[in-house]
Amino acid sequence: MKDIVDKIYPEIVLIRRELHMHPELSENEYETMERISSYLDRYSIEHTKGIADTGICAIIRGKERGRTVAARADIDALPIIEDNDLDFKSKNQGVMHACGHDVHTAIHLGVARFFKEMESDLEGNVKIFFQPAEETVGGAARMIDEGVMEDPRVDYIISLHVHPGLSTGRIELKPGKFNASTNEFEIIIEGKSGHAAYPEKSIDPILIAGYMIVSLQSLVSRNVSPLESVVLTIGKINGGVKNNVIPERVVLSGTLRTLDPDMREYTKNRIVEIVENTALAHGGSATVVFDEGYPSLINDDFVTEVLRKTAEEYLGKENVVLRDNPSLGADDFSYFTDATKGCYYNLGCADPADEKEYPIHHPKFQVDEACIKTGMLLQVETLKNLLKCDEKD
Repeated sequence: MKDIVDKIYPEIVLIRRELHMHPELSENEYETMERISSYLDRYSIEHTKGIADTGICAIIRGKERGRTVAARADIDALPIIEDNDLDFKSKNQGVMHACGHDVHTAIHLGVARFFKEMESDLEGNVKIFFQPAEETVGGAARMIDEGVMEDPRVDYIISLHVHPGLSTGRIELKPGKFNASTNEFEIIIEGKSGHAAYPEKSIDPILIAGYMIVSLQSLVSRNVSPLESVVLTIGKINGGVKNNVIPERVVLSGTLRTLDPDMREYTKNRIVEIVENTALAHGGSATVVFDEGYPSLINDDFVTEVLRKTAEEYLGKENVVLRDNPSLGADDFSYFTDATKGCYYNLGCADPADEKEYPIHHPKFQVDEACIKTGMLLQVETLKNLLKCDEKD
């Protein structure tokens, strides 16, 4: 397997660089879809494009009947101006693969190519999903709604994400809760406009907003157990037209992150209670509008264990990091783990020789391309093992 990875690695690196030069934003990945399709055509791999508008489902059907396993690669980029001095720097001004989705896509084209070459010996089927809109509206849900998990039904699914906090050749994983659910929300506070010199004739929504922000922070510190993980952030305040005018309306925008579904509903209900009653106490009114975001990403114990054992065999036990706590970040791969048993893990992509490390979503974010080898190796070997492992063992 390592020899095969070494053989195809140079081509996969070139594919990654081509993708990096031509990033596209969520729901606009039309050229990216065509590039991916052209490589799948080159490898004679059956695939359907246009799923969720810009997504692709590739399938390698084994000659022997068996399970169906799958892997997901997200393909969208971010609205960031790249600040790297690279020969393959983004050519689309203001758009950058600053989250490593170009790497994910290249890795899985390599995985697809590998399984195509061994399809005559394949017991079962392998699906590869090239998924749009991970960064925004959740393309995973749309792909599932359009049937990618069926015909044949997917038994197990895996995915990875590059992680600059880990050196190349290492991975990080965790059974159970891995990432948080998300809820974006908007709070509309209604007061009564008037002259700033006569506040008694008005109802000040800015004052209400101040009390409301402080009260909402008490939700985490006083309504949630210290043993639970919840994040509530107000990231935007919009209100007011002039320094001597009390406005009629203020809008607060924020995000709620939780790990437990019951805690998610509880905190949403408490936000509404705090918002409505704080506004009422000051003579105003307020409403909360929630945008139902991604569910919590929960890794299946069996799939995680198969991946762990595979990684320890090929990378060494010392290079497999078992995370103690989940992250309050989010990924729409959670829709896939809701639909079937799956595992999501972090792939180290930091060059050990590079002392400067930039996080994902940074204009200077880069990866050590050697991580592509690790990703291809682990995805292929884990999928192979999932085709043959028995959960009863």
